[in-house]
Amino acid sequence: MNARAFVFSLLLAGFAAPASAQEVAPDVLVKGISNEVLEIIRKDKDIQSGNTRKIVDLVETRVLPHFNFNRMTAYAVGVNWRRASSEQQKLLVDEFKTLLVRTYSTALSSYKNQVIDFKPLRAQTADTEVKVRSEIRQSGAQAVTIDYSMEKTVSGWKVFDVEVGGVSLVANYRETFTNEIRSVGIDGLIKTLASKNKQLEAKT
Repeated sequence: MNARAFVFSLLLAGFAAPASAQEVAPDVLVKGISNEVLEIIRKDKDIQSGNTRKIVDLVETRVLPHFNFNRMTAYAVGVNWRRASSEQQKLLVDEFKTLLVRTYSTALSSYKNQVIDFKPLRAQTADTEVKVRSEIRQSGAQAVTIDYSMEKTVSGWKVFDVEVGGVSLVANYRETFTNEIRSVGIDGLIKTLASKNKQLEAKT
């Protein structure tokens, strides 16, 4: 199983938090919700059997408000973000968000017996950006380190990047996006993402 895919899909499914979650420390929030989601996955036969539509619907209806997709997309697009019009930026965010959700939601059904070990939070009370560190452990496999980059906003803590084994999920797309823009421009990248999303939707 692709560790990065599993981690991001788990994170997506896990951040369906109640409004009061904004009062909870970021590490407590991640740990509590992740443990809850693991329990849901263990008991949900539809997810275990690979019902991708059910997973995607869950993510789209309950999860997306807990991620800063604007910031994630800006990081992934890099220097070209400032060259995009406001309309292009909106389309990039929409398509990139859809790509991430659809690509990684399918990995939820791969969960078996993984255990998440959370590390003590290294942060001060006044910090507005933190990293919640953890490891995913599975019998017979090497542990995978996971870092959740989070920012404090007026509506609570939000995720803006995930690092798996020290590799940034968002930065992982940057080279591809840069090459695409260099070749076909920003509108070309938008069309490429839209086409890929349609293909993923058809599979779902």
